[in-house]
Amino acid sequence: MQVPELTLNDGIQMPVIGLGTYQIRGGAGVNQILAAIRDGYRSLDTATNYDNEGAVGEAIRRSGLPRSAFFVTSKLPGKYHRYADATMAIQESLYRMGLDYFDLYLIHWPLPKRDHYVEAWQAMIDARTRGLIRSIGVSNFEPEHLDRIIQETGVTPAVNQIECHPYWVQERMRQADYDRGIVTEAWSPLGRGSAALQEPVIRDLAGKYQKNVGQIVLRWHTQRGIVPIPKARNLKHQRGNLDIFDFSLTEDELAAVNALDRPDGRIDGQDPNEYEEFD
Repeated sequence: MQVPELTLNDGIQMPVIGLGTYQIRGGAGVNQILAAIRDGYRSLDTATNYDNEGAVGEAIRRSGLPRSAFFVTSKLPGKYHRYADATMAIQESLYRMGLDYFDLYLIHWPLPKRDHYVEAWQAMIDARTRGLIRSIGVSNFEPEHLDRIIQETGVTPAVNQIECHPYWVQERMRQADYDRGIVTEAWSPLGRGSAALQEPVIRDLAGKYQKNVGQIVLRWHTQRGIVPIPKARNLKHQRGNLDIFDFSLTEDELAAVNALDRPDGRIDGQDPNEYEEFD
């Protein structure tokens, strides 16, 4: 299956849906990722903190496809935000994956209490200049974090990957990213198995369009201009998550899903201004 692409603010093309690999590890993980690649996934999202960069790299090698066929994302952990640490962490991640470059590299969390994310951003800018990264972005950044790195370095992120699902709609952040020319990606786009998928409005739309509830939610994301990164180990779910481009929700239907938003909708209550990332 051919996945549509969009153009980032740096001119790089990125698939409009990717495979999340959180908790997909080891030999079983390699096989699960390889199955996804065979079904058409080309955007693969990992992170140093997922402890699976090696498995993702191995699946890429076993696929037999050229490196240029893939869009590979990884993320910088909080303990490596200082400039020299970030520089080495990027190199080590590439060694672990057996790759020469990342298509996209993100600061995993801003950690404003530690206040080294501008250093980390500068290290990524310089790594891009050296050809180790094609596109640079951030994850879980709020508008004030975005504005600070833009003002202090003159470089705008290509992507901001944030928690986003029907109980945490993130219209404020989607608009903030859009206003700055940044593409929004969604982690846990299905709500990590939350009750959102059982909401009557989503079940009714699934019936109307002869799709499953996950496909309705993923289409809701893409029509909002958001790139979902759903995790799926199961082959049926992997295939289904890609099969979302043969129908469109109406504006009223998009609004009805938006209306499921909750003030306490975060999965684990991770406020980017307060959250102290695990090491």
